[in-house]
Amino acid sequence: MIYTLARTKNLELLENVPLGRLSMEDIIWYWVDFDSANNHEIELLSTYFKFHDLAIEDCLEHLERPKVDYYGTYNFFVLHSIDSNTLEPIELDLFVGDNYVVSFHKSTLKEIESTRQKILSSVNAKKDDHIYVAYLIFDKIVDYYFPIVYRIEDSLSEIDIKSRDRRIYDLIDQVFEIRTDLLKLRHTINSMKELLYRILNSEHLQGFRDNKRHFNDIYDHLLRLSDIVESNREVTADVRDNYLSINSHKMNKIMTILTVITSVFIPLTFIVGIYGMNFDYMPELRWQYGYFYVLGLMAFIGMSMLLWFKRKGWFDIKK
Repeated sequence: MIYTLARTKNLELLENVPLGRLSMEDIIWYWVDFDSANNHEIELLSTYFKFHDLAIEDCLEHLERPKVDYYGTYNFFVLHSIDSNTLEPIELDLFVGDNYVVSFHKSTLKEIESTRQKILSSVNAKKDDHIYVAYLIFDKIVDYYFPIVYRIEDSLSEIDIKSRDRRIYDLIDQVFEIRTDLLKLRHTINSMKELLYRILNSEHLQGFRDNKRHFNDIYDHLLRLSDIVESNREVTADVRDNYLSINSHKMNKIMTILTVITSVFIPLTFIVGIYGMNFDYMPELRWQYGYFYVLGLMAFIGMSMLLWFKRKGWFDIKK
């Protein structure tokens, strides 16, 4: 599906005008959006707009990292939106020329619809141009990052509140899931941050430099998002380290108990082993009360060792 917006010299905003109308002299700028384009519509990228084959290939073949390429009369941008359910990046491609913006995306994006509605509802037609359209698309993409990041931050806060009533084993799986989501967001946000840095410092993007204040605002938003993600990753790292510490503590406690049991039964096993030998002429075998003496000796040894371990502090491990 192709959607078009165009501004005339009379400041009239036209919707869904034919592509042939866009080249007329009264059009000062236009925006063409390719939403889930079919094969015939995709061909227009090369036949009508004359975009470079490499740029078209980047649109169609696979997911590219956010970037900007310079093609003489136009610039090609790869942006990343985020799927709010899977947190996977969704590619949005922009071709920005002297008086036009062409956007291409394989699925419907709420950022594009929000941008379109904002332009249609704008009361100051003099302030908008094709660079302003590109800015709005950038801005809406980054704005939609915030609810996703805040949702994860709320999940971490909820874990912290409920951690007193739940066992660490019930929480750690959720913490690791959140940490995985944060890694996905970190990759996307940092890539977009690098792209905005290039835009702000590039010598090839004069139109964008003239609107530097707007793009600086987007860059500041990305810095803030990056800080929030890093802060949340530190929280999950602390929870993970606490989990490992608790496991280590419990393992040490278990090993101490097993060591005490083993140490107590070593001399008892030695005594039982001696009296379990089947010799006919063992001196103690004929004692009338020998069985009870041996049991008493074993009990005495066991209790003595337990008291000795207690004096050594082996049982002082706190729960």
